[in-house]
Amino acid sequence: MNSIKVRNLTKKFGNFVSVDSISFDVEQGEVFGFLGANGAGKSTTIKMLTGILSPTSGDATVSGYSIKTHPDLVKLNIGYMSQKFSLYNDLTVEQNINFFGGIYGLGKELLETRKKWALEIAGLKGKENLLTNDLPGGIKQRLALGTAVIHKPKVVFLDEPTSGVDPISRRRFWDLIFDLSSEGITVFVTTHYLEEAEFCNNILMIDAGELVAQGKPKQLKNEHISSDIFEIDCSPVIEALDVLSSAPFSGETSIFGNKIHLLAKTEETGADDIRDYLVNAGISAIKNIDRITPSLEDLFIYLLDQRGSKK
Repeated sequence: MNSIKVRNLTKKFGNFVSVDSISFDVEQGEVFGFLGANGAGKSTTIKMLTGILSPTSGDATVSGYSIKTHPDLVKLNIGYMSQKFSLYNDLTVEQNINFFGGIYGLGKELLETRKKWALEIAGLKGKENLLTNDLPGGIKQRLALGTAVIHKPKVVFLDEPTSGVDPISRRRFWDLIFDLSSEGITVFVTTHYLEEAEFCNNILMIDAGELVAQGKPKQLKNEHISSDIFEIDCSPVIEALDVLSSAPFSGETSIFGNKIHLLAKTEETGADDIRDYLVNAGISAIKNIDRITPSLEDLFIYLLDQRGSKK
């Protein structure tokens, strides 16, 4: 069963096309990752799907309601956590929960039940009177998630929910996402942390308002990347990248932290070929060259490079 159906959804701002006739489906209860660089059209798409922006053309149904004809009903049946912190910093924890519970029309008894749940997932039980502004970033985000789904919506939209949050807090936040999914809630999440997207049931990649690829993470990597990827630990890394970028066996090359990822053009390419090429170019400080499983970041870079070469 699909909880989100998108058909030819388009948004233009004057002559600028932010979202260009995209279509996709999201099944109920799945964690759906929506990926793209800054300016790719992710936030614009979410704002249309949540009824905040009207589409220029096309339509979508969210929880059974059209975003064009019933945007108010869409808003009542979803949860939304915006990219910027969505709570009121000058209110206490409890005041924020009460406020959002009131917006969604929760009665007193149900609000008290859901308030206990929101406090528990945020780790704020007994700290209801703390000012929200004084909370650490990771706890703020968990509280924001709790208020976004306090009315138990069928669909929740999370726009860059872990941006600026430390790795441990990010991991805990994703545990909460999995809990929501296990309860049948559809989680539509955007993230620029591509390693997080590995956790999603399905992902969709968007670039310049156009869909690039859609499917399960493992399936997409197998479908689009058939050549070997090598991780090269050497120095100086920038000079080595320049050297490898022009190597006859190199496809795409990119920096990952302080290492290089290289997509080989042919199956015959091996670690010794790469090592010899670097040494001949005067780069001998080579620690390791390992064949690795491609990441979603490798896939994303590969697909964007392929699109760029066709333009």
